Amino acid sequence: MKIQIILISLMLGLQGMAGNAQADERKHGAASEPAAGKVWAEPKTGMEFVWVPSGCFNMGGSSASDKEEQQAFEEQPVHKVCVKGFWMGRYEVTQAQYRQVMDNNPSHFLGSDKPVEQVNWDDASKFAEEMGNSTGTQVRLPSEAEWEYACRAGGAHKEYCGPGGRPDRLAWYLENSGKQTHAVGQLTPNNWGLYDMSGNVLELTQDCEHESYRGAPADGSAWESVNCGSHVVRGGSWASIPANLRAAVRSDIDTGVQFYIYGLRVARTLP
Repeated sequence: MKIQIILISLMLGLQGMAGNAQADERKHGAASEPAAGKVWAEPKTGMEFVWVPSGCFNMGGSSASDKEEQQAFEEQPVHKVCVKGFWMGRYEVTQAQYRQVMDNNPSHFLGSDKPVEQVNWDDASKFAEEMGNSTGTQVRLPSEAEWEYACRAGGAHKEYCGPGGRPDRLAWYLENSGKQTHAVGQLTPNNWGLYDMSGNVLELTQDCEHESYRGAPADGSAWESVNCGSHVVRGGSWASIPANLRAAVRSDIDTGVQFYIYGLRVARTLP
């Protein structure tokens, strides 16, 4: 009898542990999520999105030894951020996609498969809103934390938005771009199948500009404020030097400014 009681207790204990583990998975959104890197195409526009799974990572730069003092300050403090799973645009928004939604193309370097550029933050935000309205999907600009988490593939990539210690295979930048943009998706993607995050055009995010990460959200949400005169842009561009292609690099742009190094990539939230 004692042996039976002990066995039953052990079985109940194991079931309880399994139940707790499943509950933790559900809490963090992992149990029912698509596989990391799974591709979904929005039917109306054909825009492809990649699944970015829920998870945590260390956001920011970890060393000031090879960076200017102000840039190092902007990337500090390194802090843990936990992101809820979402869909990220596989590529930067192209000129063809922008024209389809907005009925115009402001770009300087023309080409239907090249990223749209010369868009300001209001233009990018409006594009996301219009695409969402016309397709019935929740389209938006990614937060800065979501952008860096997706770029690093959850922490797999330390320096750039992809494998290897050199950006040549990952990004169009000053040394290989010919001083112009290129069609999206030609270079090596990161571990989750996202292209051109290290270079081609700088990508606008939802966040307002802040001089450092002190006080930043830890849940992956956008860091906004009531009077936001400038917004964060991430990644490198066709005109960037190698040091500015790093995953941790932050810069900002005044809300109304347009220039041919700035473009966008959109995200999609599950209903």
